[in-house]
Amino acid sequence: MALPRVSILLPVFDSESWLPDCLRSIARQSHSDFECVIVDDGSRDASGALAMRAAQADPRFRVLHTQHRGLVSALNEGLRHCRAPLVARMDADDVMHRERLAAQLEALDRQPELAALGCHVRLFPRRDLGEGMRAYESWLASIASAEDLQREAFIECPVAHPTLMLRTPLLRQLGYRDCGWPEDYDLVLRLLARSEPVAVLPRRLLGWRQHERRLSRSDPAYTQERFTACKAAFLAEGFLAGSERYVLWGYGGTGRALRRALCAHGRTPSAIVELHPGRLGNRIHGAPVIPPQALAGRQRAPIVVSVAGAGPRGQIRAELARLGFRESVDFVCAA
Repeated sequence: MALPRVSILLPVFDSESWLPDCLRSIARQSHSDFECVIVDDGSRDASGALAMRAAQADPRFRVLHTQHRGLVSALNEGLRHCRAPLVARMDADDVMHRERLAAQLEALDRQPELAALGCHVRLFPRRDLGEGMRAYESWLASIASAEDLQREAFIECPVAHPTLMLRTPLLRQLGYRDCGWPEDYDLVLRLLARSEPVAVLPRRLLGWRQHERRLSRSDPAYTQERFTACKAAFLAEGFLAGSERYVLWGYGGTGRALRRALCAHGRTPSAIVELHPGRLGNRIHGAPVIPPQALAGRQRAPIVVSVAGAGPRGQIRAELARLGFRESVDFVCAA
């Protein structure tokens, strides 16, 4: 029996309200050579029955029933049962564009060097979107290449996890981890730390449903504090691995939170770059507060830019480039 081209990995927990739409969007894919591995993570509602009904109607769907152990366990269990050379992630509350699988498969065939490929999303329902989520959607849409994704990796998770299609052997090697922070961001940062190319197909191929029960809104592992802890851990092991001291540009709420998280890894600022005239010339936690132009005369140290807002970050990037600093080599942006 020939193996499918792609395995869709779909964890499900108490998702009866949205699962029928999700399964219909999968069944109607223009690329039909797939299997969908549904992991029913001990659902207490009708999710398991709905999944079984789909499997009875279409042999491309398979259902695994497990005790409720959480998302990471469900993902790893389902991954063990994926038979195809590629795994496409999907969430039970989302819907695929009809061309999603075909477009991503074609792109990965054309670029065999890629380890993983995401795509753009459209958040829905639109009436429930706040300004923050609309800004995040726009920011995701600005990421259109592997280079963009690498540069933006420490701002937020630069690709929506349910859009990812990954090489199965590599995903099995890495697996999913429960570190007390978002498992999807952890996976993306581990891929990048290994220099595995991750790109984005600049097409909106997933409808990303927003609701109050989404893990990103309800699980403690997805709080801003845990995102910051995740960033700090990877910065300490990567960009700041060779230095206990760094220059921190920005000391608003974002910069203060990142400084605290990096201190837990033994990384402390040797200087803090600020524009606020009331702070210049002072010391914050022992680090002198300096203006940007003072960087030109200082001994080079890695710079971490921790400023909220794409506009201010763009201005800082331009100023650092003017001063001769190279992004990802001499400085990174980490909101």
